[in-house]
Amino acid sequence: MSSDILAAIAAVLGDGRVVTGDAVASHDFPWDTHDTCRARAIVYPRSTAEVSRMLALCNERSQSVVPFGGTTGLVQGCATTPDDIALSLQHMSRVEEVDPDEQTMTAEAGVTMLEAQDAAARAGLYFPVDIGARSNCMLGGIVSTNAGGTKVIRYGMTRDSVLGLEAVLADGTVLSSMNRYLKNNSGFDLKQLFIGSEGVLGVVTRVVFRLHARRLTHNVALLACADFPSVVATLATAQRHLPGSLTGFEVMWNRFYERVVAPQGRLDAPLSPGQPLYVLLEAMGNYPAHDDDRFAAILETLFSEGAVTDGVVAKSDREREALWAIRHEVEPVIEHSHNFDVSLRRADAGDYVAALDAALAGIPGTEAVAFGHLGDNNLHVCVQMRDKAPVRVRAVEQAVYETLGPYAGAISAEHGIGLEKRPYLALSRSPAEIELMRRLKRMLDPNNILNPGKVVDLAAEN
Repeated sequence: MSSDILAAIAAVLGDGRVVTGDAVASHDFPWDTHDTCRARAIVYPRSTAEVSRMLALCNERSQSVVPFGGTTGLVQGCATTPDDIALSLQHMSRVEEVDPDEQTMTAEAGVTMLEAQDAAARAGLYFPVDIGARSNCMLGGIVSTNAGGTKVIRYGMTRDSVLGLEAVLADGTVLSSMNRYLKNNSGFDLKQLFIGSEGVLGVVTRVVFRLHARRLTHNVALLACADFPSVVATLATAQRHLPGSLTGFEVMWNRFYERVVAPQGRLDAPLSPGQPLYVLLEAMGNYPAHDDDRFAAILETLFSEGAVTDGVVAKSDREREALWAIRHEVEPVIEHSHNFDVSLRRADAGDYVAALDAALAGIPGTEAVAFGHLGDNNLHVCVQMRDKAPVRVRAVEQAVYETLGPYAGAISAEHGIGLEKRPYLALSRSPAEIELMRRLKRMLDPNNILNPGKVVDLAAEN
């Protein structure tokens, strides 16, 4: 590995854009689930052209590069070694344009999700992707991981909101596919190569997002259910009676709820802990004369049919934020846990959690805490375990994934694969699919410099 690579990059990027030494080790991770940054340097380009020149230099010297954004991922997708250079786009943070007529946003990859949401709101529009890490996660990261979040039941995954993007390949080639149109069948849709591929095929530098009209009504309720079939029935009723306006449907088992609300947690408890399951139901619409009454009528139906045993309805923006804060209060749950996110049929989720509890009973000191985006088939499972010895971690992973097998579930709903889930990718993808992933990687990054080892491992082939 060339010893002058950092000097060459510094010559391209300028003073202060290559950080080494203690400044690397002290890089702030916003969530406590990550290790210290171990890269030999962090570099901070300011434009796509600089990213291109930097990657070309690294490719010539076979220098590994790890895209390093908001570092809020949960599968070691931005894990670094002392041989890596971490590539941060946080100084590429311009919202270039919000077009209210076309309802699009063009932005650089270092813009945070919260900044994008605020920019859309100032134009009277709505940015459709929302996750709890909105203050830290960056647009390039959410595109590269195809982030999901709490609005997927209404707006889809990040993939559904990306009209176009710009990416830099490993050799420095700039692929600018900044499409702005809903319909464009002019050949292959190349942007799809980079959405969800976790930075192993190219570095996303700019994005065109599809925006939506801002909604005029907003209803949120926190409901309690006595059993899981009642949760499924609640979702079915909401989908039947709120077509086009159902925006969020989140489920929380009591183990999650009791950890985040008083007396155990720091948040106020709108409903008393101890009930089996809790549902957060959200609807957003454009008919003030009807939407509130329709939402209230659905709640009455749920109570009368026995699907819901208790509930509270937000009456203001502040109360809506307080209810959502309960669902977003994940750090007390994930902090001492091994964290998973799986997909499976909605009706199977309750049985899966019960089966996992039984499987974990054989691993002392572990307990599963479940919650997630049930309307999107996505369940988060945090297995609390302070002792994370490798043998125990492997046993927990086997319990989670082997229990998932009979339900034909997916090992990753929205977090991606990274390093952590790579050994289990074959549980969700066929050998032919995995080999095609490897072929794409070899073709676009023959020197294996981009986020090496993540998703698929080319080094193991050598």
